[in-house]
Amino acid sequence: MPLSPLAWWADVHVGRYKAICVGVLICGIAHLIQIFGALPSVLQKGTAHSAPPFIISLLTLALGAGIFKPNIAPTILDQHRNKKAYNKVLKSGEKVIVDPELTSSRTMLIFYGVVNVGAFYMLATTYAEKFVGYWLAFLLAGIIYFLLPVVLALAYKRTHKQPPSGSSDLNNAVKIISMALRRNKFRVWRKNFFDAARPSVLAAEGIQVEWTDKLVDDVRRTLVATEVFFYFPIYNINDGGIGSVASNQGASMTTNGAPNDLLNNFNALTIIVATPVLSYILYPLLLRYNIKFERISRITFGFVLAMISGVIGAIVQWRVYKTSPCGYYASSCDAGVSPLLIWWQLPNVILGALSELFCNVTAYELAYARAPPSMRGLVMAIFLFTTALSSALGEVLIPVTQDPYLIWIWGAPAVALAVQTILFWFRFRSLNHDKFMIEEKDYVDTTLTTKSERAGKEL
Repeated sequence: MPLSPLAWWADVHVGRYKAICVGVLICGIAHLIQIFGALPSVLQKGTAHSAPPFIISLLTLALGAGIFKPNIAPTILDQHRNKKAYNKVLKSGEKVIVDPELTSSRTMLIFYGVVNVGAFYMLATTYAEKFVGYWLAFLLAGIIYFLLPVVLALAYKRTHKQPPSGSSDLNNAVKIISMALRRNKFRVWRKNFFDAARPSVLAAEGIQVEWTDKLVDDVRRTLVATEVFFYFPIYNINDGGIGSVASNQGASMTTNGAPNDLLNNFNALTIIVATPVLSYILYPLLLRYNIKFERISRITFGFVLAMISGVIGAIVQWRVYKTSPCGYYASSCDAGVSPLLIWWQLPNVILGALSELFCNVTAYELAYARAPPSMRGLVMAIFLFTTALSSALGEVLIPVTQDPYLIWIWGAPAVALAVQTILFWFRFRSLNHDKFMIEEKDYVDTTLTTKSERAGKEL
């Protein structure tokens, strides 16, 4: 849903803040429908009565999330008005340099941690569903959700609302790509591929275009970021496994009364605990000792963590098979479960959660910093779309996501991610030193110089 024209609609026509409010309203309606459909009186009437409200609420929730999610992170980053480093004097009298990249990184890290505070609430809904019913689980989620409009209202006056651009750079972006393809004779591997579409280059040949040099660079940077994003589907299927494979594994283990999907909540708990550690201890410590841990290095490290978590999942699955009364058919075993405790899933969950803080958080930064201002919601939507691709891949693999193949369902994605990580590092490591964000005024001097040179030649 995030890849639909809704992100473009928010960027161009209504503004990201209003789009967020619309998304919140739609999701609120979805929550109400969901609670109604899970009432015992509705469930007792059978699937014919309970299924339609659930399906409608699910589709409505997807629509609302498709509007909300691509716009919330850019709106938060919009609150930082200074896009270049500047000097600041602290109350203590100390002079410091405020770096926009470090500021954005910490902001997105805290944002991701706060998101998972809400996700950790799933622990309560897991037990509510197990011991009371779905209606209470949905009601608890709804109660927390309906605090969101209150928060938006309280923060309304203090929030900087980026106005809609009125027009999108998407049309010009397509023209720039087409121009570069034609003038390079479709040799996309050329080092300076996009230089052929620069107005400053075209003007020397008497060709006038309606875009700027900055937009050409924005398009180039956006396409590179998009290429980075499409390395994420394989990463995502390593983060927690394919489909319900983790829950199936948990169901084959000794739980001692705990729900078999309980450990999924430790993903959020790990992120909540690790966020302040990274933000206020690890990253400042690295800076103090001048150790560079740049954006591509962070994503690569996250990929490695996810790969290790997949390997651990495969090892645990192998041990489940070896200790189950039914051997390699543990998931459908009526004779009992493996004596292996469900807590052996924790390393897999924790490493997957930590990987998100390096991969997803950095991807949010890239989506914002490398996109034209009028396309930031759209580019964020493209990143979120990679999650949908991962889910689609999981659906394709459902026929083989069963005993006795579950070791490979864990191990094969880990092997694929290991290979991909090597390719990713060598393909994108140069982006570690690329400029974080560019602005139109960076090009003013260049434009004036070009015009002066052209005027001199005419004289």
